Amino acid sequence: MTATMTAIDEARAVGLNPFDYLRARGYVHDVTDADGLRAAFDAGPVTAYIGFDPTATSLHVGNLVGIMMLASLQRFGHRPIVLGGGGTALVGDPSGKTSARALISPEDIEANLAGVLRQFERHLDFAGGRFGTNPPALLLNNADWLLPLGYIEFLRDIGRYFSVNEMLAVETYKVRLETIGLNFVEFNYRLVQAYDFLHLFRAEGCLLQMGGSDQWGNITAGVELIRKADGGKAFGLVSPLISAASGEKMGKSEGNAVWLDPARTSPFDYYQYWINTVDPLVGPFLRIFTFLPEARIADLTSVTGAALREAKEVLAYEATALTHGEAAAAETRAAARALFNRRAAATDIAADPSVPTVELPAAEVEHLTLADVFVRANLCASRGEARRLATQGGLAVDEERVSDVDVPFHPNGDAVLLRVGKKRYRRVRVV
Repeated sequence: MTATMTAIDEARAVGLNPFDYLRARGYVHDVTDADGLRAAFDAGPVTAYIGFDPTATSLHVGNLVGIMMLASLQRFGHRPIVLGGGGTALVGDPSGKTSARALISPEDIEANLAGVLRQFERHLDFAGGRFGTNPPALLLNNADWLLPLGYIEFLRDIGRYFSVNEMLAVETYKVRLETIGLNFVEFNYRLVQAYDFLHLFRAEGCLLQMGGSDQWGNITAGVELIRKADGGKAFGLVSPLISAASGEKMGKSEGNAVWLDPARTSPFDYYQYWINTVDPLVGPFLRIFTFLPEARIADLTSVTGAALREAKEVLAYEATALTHGEAAAAETRAAARALFNRRAAATDIAADPSVPTVELPAAEVEHLTLADVFVRANLCASRGEARRLATQGGLAVDEERVSDVDVPFHPNGDAVLLRVGKKRYRRVRVV
């Protein structure tokens, strides 16, 4: 083994079963049959899939857990399937939702698919051979087999395997029925997702479906459908859900998403998300969101307090490199180091091209107060919030603290650096 070996390289070198690797890295929240899945991996290449409903033009950090699981299995020599939910997105998954999902038009679904599917290419190999002898990943769209289905035939061939009583006992449906209610379209989502697994079992020999823990009921329904309809043996595995600082599920509908698309979350802000990881999650995140070997992670996390800064910087760099590439990771790391180095001149930081930038037309600037500019830079939600933060000493312009934000905005040059708290920066450029 060498210092450049990844965790996957080391695991394969000692013959570690992929299931045991996933469990050791923190990806396994529950599994239908651990011993059976372990034996399947030992028997030969396993085809595994995760579905991603295209309800936005980008994936987010919450989706990254699934992507990393598929990427790990491919590096072990197994075949991943990325399933775009062009069909299931028309139904809407009620899992974990306290309100009905908004309906998405077929045109929006196509646009969203075009945006999200290319984001997998940094993590997975769709040609084959990029990670050694791995088989190429598959990129499929369930609209190809769901939309042509006949309703009566589907009820006869698939619906007969599902018990309404059992479905109503599922926690997701129980909660919805006791609160806002559940429409018939959402009630059918379980059947449609289960059919996806059956179709992939038949067409691609797919034995494993993975997803977040909120998908456990849908995934086990597919496992059972394969058993009842074909007498087949398949497996389900779910991972823990990633939570935001508030404790809510990290997802786009919760309004707190960190996007993988650099146009929606810049590489700099993406890097900052990781470097601001709370101390107890640094070790788990290094295992889930990087391929660093366990010994390196153990060394980085053997310290506490301020000494964890190096571990957080490594996490931020590795996670950013996987999503945005080595060049973007190096650039954002340099910018972040400059921002937190108080010896650096604010004018030099403001000139750094990787710092998130907001441009304001010169004709508008003369009519704006400093509070207006903090709002326009998306650092404060309102002028009232800007005033409150200023009185608390939380705002700075070019690294000089400001207490009055109701004064006219007079930039010193064509770019200034705004800061809220210790870690949130924006450069404002007058154009």
